[in-house]
Amino acid sequence: MIEILAGGISTTVQDTGRHGHYHIGMPPSGAMDPYAHAVANFLVGNDEGAATLEMTYQGADIRFTEPGVIALAGATMDGELDGESVPMWEAIAVDAGQELSLEFAVDGTRTYLAVAGGIDTEPVMESRSTYTLVGIGGHEGRTLEAGDELAVGEATHDRGALVGRAVDDDHVPSYDEDTVRVVLGLCDYRLTDESREELCSAEWTVAADADRVGYRLEGPDMEFESREQPFGAGPDPSNVVDLGYPVGSIQVPQQPIVLMQDAVTGGGYATVGTVISADRGLLAQRRTHQSVFFESVDVDEALDARAERREALDKVATSLSVDVD
Repeated sequence: MIEILAGGISTTVQDTGRHGHYHIGMPPSGAMDPYAHAVANFLVGNDEGAATLEMTYQGADIRFTEPGVIALAGATMDGELDGESVPMWEAIAVDAGQELSLEFAVDGTRTYLAVAGGIDTEPVMESRSTYTLVGIGGHEGRTLEAGDELAVGEATHDRGALVGRAVDDDHVPSYDEDTVRVVLGLCDYRLTDESREELCSAEWTVAADADRVGYRLEGPDMEFESREQPFGAGPDPSNVVDLGYPVGSIQVPQQPIVLMQDAVTGGGYATVGTVISADRGLLAQRRTHQSVFFESVDVDEALDARAERREALDKVATSLSVDVD
């Protein structure tokens, strides 16, 4: 069991997501940075699908009620365990009664705390991920707050075999990269030629209200080709007849909104591109007012990038002597 002493700005239970229900309007939720989430799990001997705590901008304060092993991965959050500095990207031992205190993230946005055995909340639709918009999953469907208690599953590895394992520097990502790759479409034809070119040449900045639902970006207004709106579409030039929104879709009411893990699954705004799956974690680590640039790639390049990310995760798992399915 772990006890939450302070929940930070926004801390939720997340796993790899609630898949298979998109057709009924249920987004996947799940970790915004799946790479950091998975590596944190590997460090403590969990399967990558185990639930972790996703902490946004500010870390939580936690008391451990039993011995265990933990690891932090993602944005650097300075932390102390009973006054002793806690490393990132490394498995460390915790004893019953010890308290972990984490500060603000300094080089990214989201940090993942994995516990050997995984956070053992009740699954909803085969996932422990929190979807706060409708209040399901995680702990009571909400962000964590002081007084919450979370069960921990049974660890599958001996504590002594886990403690001290660390990720090689080559496999620790940099969150300084400001370019994310996108596949243009489905409705990019609705943009003027100038705006279509500007989408992938302009400097965008992360707005203050960017969150798990959508990353709103600020920059030049996008312009649409004039037309008589078809039946079923709204009156605004950015409206189309309703269509499905893939996770990572770039909506353009006027300025881009990248739909993230908790976004609605369809609607009537033009989607002019999709951030590829391999780069969504990077986008999720961009901080308020930081720059974002879009780079256009094709579907084959997107698939290659996804395969490369999977290969990188498999290498980390192998290096930590964790079985990979």
